[in-house]
Amino acid sequence: MTTPRNTGRRVIPSPARLGLSRSTAEQELTELGWMREECVDLLRALSRSPEPNLCLATLVRLRDALYDTEGEQSWTSFTQDLLANTVLRSRLLALLGASTALGDHLVTHPTVARHLDAAVPTFSASVQHLLQSIQATPVDATASADLTTTGTYRAGITGPDALRAMRSAYRDMMCLVAAADVAHTVDSAERQAPRRDTSERLTELAEAALTAALAVAVATVYPNADEAPGRLAIIAMGKCGARELNYISDVDVVFAAEPADAKTARLAAEFMSIGTHCFFEVDAALRPEGKKGDLVRSVSSHLAYYKRWAKTWEFQALLKARPMTGDMELGQEYFDAIYPLVWTACERDQFVADVQEMRQRVENNLPAAQVTRELKLGRGGLRDVEFAVQLLQMVHGRTDTTLRVRATGEALDALAEGGYISRHNGGELNSAYDFLRLLEHCLQLQHLRRTHLLPAEDDEIALRWLARAAGCRPTGTMDTEEVLVDRLRRTRARIRTLHESLFYRPLLLSIAAADASTVSLDDEAMERQLAALGYQNPRHALTHLRALTGNSSRRARIQELLLPMVLERLSRTANPDAGLLDYRRLSEKLADKSWYLRLLRDDEVVLERLATICGTSRYIPDLLMNAPEVIQMLSGSRLVEASSADIASALEASARRHHNPADAIDAARSLRRAELARVACADVLGMLDVEEVCAALSTIWVAVLNAGLFVTTREHLESAGLTQQDAPARIAVIGMGRLGGREIGYSSDADVMFVCQPTEAAESNQEALQWSTEVIDKLQQLLKKPSTDPPLEIDADLRPEGKKGALVRTLESYRTYYEEWAEPWELQALLRAEPLAGDMELGQKFIEAVNPLRYPKKLPVQVTQQIRRMKVRVETERMPRGVDPSLHTKLGRGSLSDIEWTVQLLQLQHAYAYPELQVTSTRAALEAATQAGLLSLDDEDTLWIAWSRATSTRNALALAKGRPLDVLPIQGDILSSVASICGWPVNSGADYVENYLKSTRRARKVVERVFWGE
Repeated sequence: MTTPRNTGRRVIPSPARLGLSRSTAEQELTELGWMREECVDLLRALSRSPEPNLCLATLVRLRDALYDTEGEQSWTSFTQDLLANTVLRSRLLALLGASTALGDHLVTHPTVARHLDAAVPTFSASVQHLLQSIQATPVDATASADLTTTGTYRAGITGPDALRAMRSAYRDMMCLVAAADVAHTVDSAERQAPRRDTSERLTELAEAALTAALAVAVATVYPNADEAPGRLAIIAMGKCGARELNYISDVDVVFAAEPADAKTARLAAEFMSIGTHCFFEVDAALRPEGKKGDLVRSVSSHLAYYKRWAKTWEFQALLKARPMTGDMELGQEYFDAIYPLVWTACERDQFVADVQEMRQRVENNLPAAQVTRELKLGRGGLRDVEFAVQLLQMVHGRTDTTLRVRATGEALDALAEGGYISRHNGGELNSAYDFLRLLEHCLQLQHLRRTHLLPAEDDEIALRWLARAAGCRPTGTMDTEEVLVDRLRRTRARIRTLHESLFYRPLLLSIAAADASTVSLDDEAMERQLAALGYQNPRHALTHLRALTGNSSRRARIQELLLPMVLERLSRTANPDAGLLDYRRLSEKLADKSWYLRLLRDDEVVLERLATICGTSRYIPDLLMNAPEVIQMLSGSRLVEASSADIASALEASARRHHNPADAIDAARSLRRAELARVACADVLGMLDVEEVCAALSTIWVAVLNAGLFVTTREHLESAGLTQQDAPARIAVIGMGRLGGREIGYSSDADVMFVCQPTEAAESNQEALQWSTEVIDKLQQLLKKPSTDPPLEIDADLRPEGKKGALVRTLESYRTYYEEWAEPWELQALLRAEPLAGDMELGQKFIEAVNPLRYPKKLPVQVTQQIRRMKVRVETERMPRGVDPSLHTKLGRGSLSDIEWTVQLLQLQHAYAYPELQVTSTRAALEAATQAGLLSLDDEDTLWIAWSRATSTRNALALAKGRPLDVLPIQGDILSSVASICGWPVNSGADYVENYLKSTRRARKVVERVFWGE
């Protein structure tokens, strides 16, 4: 008798459960007074901090600081505040886990921590707070008397005292902004501030800080209060000009002065020095002639330079220029004089080439070791979005004033609204840009250092911190850092793809993306364009285009409108050439369907998805030829709104309406074809996970078997003049292998066994067996009927005595065989046995008969040894010659066979003692083994991740190749398609193989320990 396990749980979670790895964690929590039941909410909130260990260490220091400043009871009262005030709690704990620098500031200024629940300061409040910290007063009419706007002020204090006061005031307000920004990572009830809002708050804070810095500079350069300072306007450039600052961005500025003399130059230099020393780098390198040029110029001097000498990149930089502080009237004069020149820059010779060359130069100058880690300048980084957007703005903004906006997000919105890019692409770029900026914020907030460098891929601790700080959460198959890496990979690939289509396409095609000009160029130009888009054989591609558009029919005119988008979308797939061919075949096959081209024209999502499918899968287009209705399901979420169970019921009902078995099977084939196409499309488009795909494919197979057995039995009875009550036998279909586990893939065999039971109408067992065999033979013949659809063949080789054994046996015959003659592998195969079709009551009796055999009370040692020897034979004899075992998805090391044999051995050994192991699904068996203590949670995760990746890879191989394929290639279009189907960027095949091998290597180590006992 097994001893029941203790299911009691600690009321107060242990430090380990809270994610704390510090050896002193329990002692520190006790000293904080938090290891009490009433503080459980605090502890759980602490565990959700981006870095709980850092948070706890800073809390201990904060407690000591409060003791020193407010006395012994201060921490107790603060704890009570944290318990009562969820906003204060989430903001404090999130901030302490997200930023060491701001944590240090709170320790130095502990009273600030008590007020983190205050509202994020407004712009006017920030200006006022910083100016009051240095006792500033207005200099002239451009500054407000109440210190709430930017302008020119004079500080009442200077020197180190002023610097300390400004720095402290700036950090106080930054704590409020940052705490509100990251609070959602601890408490989901706290709304995550939109990235644009956070950037705008940080920009306003920077403007306030620089207004104060200018006030100190004025008092330093013009110490005599009676001396009026020279007029100095500070023009914000770059991210500050666009109101898109990070926590610790450089602030780019340009100075306009009247008079532009040595004294105003000294004022500008002092301003930069104070700002850089107190807050962040203040950089004037974007001024005319760069660092070699005069620091200050008059407006007329600026104007003369830009009209005569400025380079293309300088006009691009001016896109974001705006007056920020200082003499705002002079700043507006500068803006009104210079800004219109931006919109004539695109008329310059080589304008587009200059912009492209500059972007390429930035990218080429990156150190090789940083290319994949550089968030700002690397491929698929922030600069890709910004350069593409700015190019389009400068080209089209000369005639469309709605594009004359500074912020990248607003510019994307304006470009989409004006039709210069699709709304979908604009939304995608905006979302991707916001995500990268969020990561940039998190990286800089940690130490308040200017950085755009992501942690190395093998730095799991840093990646986990960044993932948690960015609000990532683990999924069923990926932990927190894997979720981050996966999303980052997808985001950067998508940015790069959109960047290349918008930035590197010839200007004419960018402007005329929605008309027929793309397909009316001469042959040579068309071939160059197709080659640039990634077509390996542009001449063949051109042939397809001419076939689609080579006449004056209405269909050809619609295709002329569609093809630019089709070509561009296909260019982002693994096999554009095959995709264009299949698109042509579909279009010609469906030429008589009036809805087809109308749907593609009116629904951009359908067109993009169809192009993605054609360029990714050789399996699906053939199905769509004969199931075109599935194309109509590509819109929205219709592909996944359909229920496989409902479709299976419809299939069975449709088949039963046909009295001729051949007609019935044809009807079943038609519905199965459509369901296969639906599931495969959803799979390629990433709308179903691997479990959902396998379940749907299994469900439709079961429906085919049920329908086929029913109509075959009915026809057999009717031909003999018998009724259902006169049937000499009841027949049940027992699913085996992947079908029994409901884990069928696109290339899986449908393993079954057939069991019969004589009825009272049978004169003998022999009559029942003969009749049942005739029915099953007929069923097999009907299913084997040649067809263009994926084959409908059933495999009964797992029956007793294999191919030499009887196709159908009685229940008693099965019982006798398994009790007296069965080999260990046959008992192992029974672990996946499940009644699927026919007489379910008989099927259940079969299961009851074999349960004692497949779940023995004690598995003999020699049986375990035989199973292991059989596994060795499978690995050595069935592996195809010359194949790398690590790349075989079914038989390879750490792949499906390894994992399934391991699970099945555990079931044979322990399922009697742990009934929860008595399941046919691999996932359910893994979970049950963990629940029973036979596997650790890490082992379960490792095996499941490897199993699901091997299964999804095997499915993807069938979809990509169009036929079963078990070996993962290491290069080529098929690998690119597999990576794409499995959710990776098209050009990341090598990375996908590396990731696949990593998961199988980990699984193999578990298999060696659990299955082989090593």
